[in-house]
Amino acid sequence: MSLLKLFTCALTFLLVTNLNAQQKKFKIHTIAFYNLENYFDTINDPNTLDDYSPIMELKTHRREAYKQKTKNMARVIADIGRDFTNNSPTLIGVCEIENERVLEDLVSEPYLKSKSYKFIHFDSPDARGIDVALLYQSEVFTLIHQSSHVLKIYDETNGKRVFTRNQLLVSGKLENEWIHVIVNHWPSRRGGEAKSNYKRVAAAKLNKRIIDSLQITDPYAKIIIMGDLNDNPNNQSVKKTLKAKTDRNQVGLKGIYNPFAKFYKEGFGTTAYRDAWSLFDQIMITKPLLNKNNNGFTYYKAGIYNKNEVIQQTGSYKGYPFRSWGYSGFTNGFSDHFPVYLYLIKEAD
Repeated sequence: MSLLKLFTCALTFLLVTNLNAQQKKFKIHTIAFYNLENYFDTINDPNTLDDYSPIMELKTHRREAYKQKTKNMARVIADIGRDFTNNSPTLIGVCEIENERVLEDLVSEPYLKSKSYKFIHFDSPDARGIDVALLYQSEVFTLIHQSSHVLKIYDETNGKRVFTRNQLLVSGKLENEWIHVIVNHWPSRRGGEAKSNYKRVAAAKLNKRIIDSLQITDPYAKIIIMGDLNDNPNNQSVKKTLKAKTDRNQVGLKGIYNPFAKFYKEGFGTTAYRDAWSLFDQIMITKPLLNKNNNGFTYYKAGIYNKNEVIQQTGSYKGYPFRSWGYSGFTNGFSDHFPVYLYLIKEAD
């Protein structure tokens, strides 16, 4: 079993093996995803239903709640992976954000400002005005391509268009190595899991088309799929449509590996409802990120960020994620979802 020794350098650590006591230097990056739970600003947008957001429903101290919510989100993001890398995530996908204004405020927080974060965001046709985005540390990730992919769904009962979040594709170079990231927030289970299942299957099919287009150009493309899928690892959208494997040894050349399937099988989750855990927040990777026989970045391990501060400590929801919004308004909490993350490593020159 390998032992890990961390150095103060932000992206480097030493791997010491028991077999020969040989020290190898590695570079490591945290890749993460976080549902920021109704992260809206305090300005009413007449083109969306943002007036139904929790912060707009506050009668007083709206601005103060927004500032504290922003601070809380930044604090968690800064801490994801820090125990292992002494750095915040190099790439982090986020969802339930309203617009570029909240992202600007987020990356300007003291917790994150020194990290030189930039972000990619497109407005989606979602009725509430919530979108997805990707934050990246511009000193180590070079943005090359960004595109927004519309998910067109029509209600099975009345044929009307269902307006939901677009899917974000970002391609760039992580320390001069091509990496592709797809950020998702798939349709909810409103109306029931079975009745709404076709919407998430449609979202998975769009994901698959994006992945296929990348793999046609490069069969060895290193692709990261992340998001709040509103489905668990064993649901149809993930297991059958994306064909994500739970065993890394069963992943073919153009296949997908889901490290969070193991967590779900063991009873872990990222969000809770009526005393039942769901693992809707997931990060998946394509086969080339599992291949250790190359000089590039490879998958090391994954995790759920569930430190004590983001867990509700009292009351009927004790043990749940410590959410920002409750019946009484702003709780000074964080989100009703735990963040998820994985590490990419490669041997240093």
